[in-house]
Amino acid sequence: MSTANKSQVQLLSGWQEHKRLPTVGDLYTRDRVTIHFNRAEKLYSSWPTPVCIISDGPYGVNGYPGDKLKAESLTEWYRPHITAWSEHSTPQTTLWFWNTEEGWATVHPVLVANGWEYRCCNIWDKGLGHVAGNANTKTLRKFPVVTEVCVHYIKAATFQIGNETLNMQEWLRREWKRTKLPFRLANEACEVLNAATRKYLTTDHLWYYPPVDAFVKLTRYANEHGNPAGLPYFSIDGQNPITAYQWAKLRAKFYCDIGVTNVWREPQVGGSERIQGERNGMKYKFSSLHGSQKPLKLIELTIGASTDKGEVVWEPFGGLCPGAVVSHYLGRQYHGAEIIPEFYLAAVERLASK
Repeated sequence: MSTANKSQVQLLSGWQEHKRLPTVGDLYTRDRVTIHFNRAEKLYSSWPTPVCIISDGPYGVNGYPGDKLKAESLTEWYRPHITAWSEHSTPQTTLWFWNTEEGWATVHPVLVANGWEYRCCNIWDKGLGHVAGNANTKTLRKFPVVTEVCVHYIKAATFQIGNETLNMQEWLRREWKRTKLPFRLANEACEVLNAATRKYLTTDHLWYYPPVDAFVKLTRYANEHGNPAGLPYFSIDGQNPITAYQWAKLRAKFYCDIGVTNVWREPQVGGSERIQGERNGMKYKFSSLHGSQKPLKLIELTIGASTDKGEVVWEPFGGLCPGAVVSHYLGRQYHGAEIIPEFYLAAVERLASK
């Protein structure tokens, strides 16, 4: 057992016996999974580059300790975090942003402005069991709410050409135009009838990322047949074309099993997975310690969809840190932060017991 693990076991034992709370700077590590008792903004610069970020921060519904009162306050609250995520991420990074529909809509412009590309809005449908008794629709004047959203973003690759910043679609077309070759020859380069021109080099919404083998063929053809005065083509450093390995790293990973859609029908957490405990200075017992606990099944879905074994997961607003449990199970590296003592201790105890 590591020194960190020993100290945390003592901390847990001390908390159980003497109600001792953690202090800022405490951390618990199991294998390569680490939960920090600290604010995430104090830790980003010391964490390794993330391949996956799970954001489950304030919702603006005043629903749990640390939440904000209203959705309109979320923009400025999230802004410094989103700025830091952008600074420390790469085009391989996927962001899973949990919130209410209104909370997400409020924060979305900040994410886009910081280089995060929207992919899909995934709906967590908790089912009718989430409606406690009479929803009083006559007073509320709306249908009962049984959903949250987990919105999928990627850190889009950009290319700096002088003072101009181009996205991947713009850059690919620009590089081919520089060769002075007709666009139809891109099909010959990729050994297809017409797919290369209408998919990889188009200006419209039908564009999509050239697979690695197609990009290699485009690059080779451009540099062999293009105008010699413009060499090299499809290069970032102006010296060598991008390699297959480098090109693959300019795109976030995504794996999807057959039958999985963007509607996730999963009951709210219950039974043995529901974390019980004490809150508010440990004076009041609750059957549910955290009001917004996420099912491990859904966290596993997102981490599994966007990372491979050994890659780094961030969970800046850990709560009960479901990402830590899943990362340990799946063999990922993990760094999470939580500043509410009861949540942190429950998260550590859960990870330690798995």
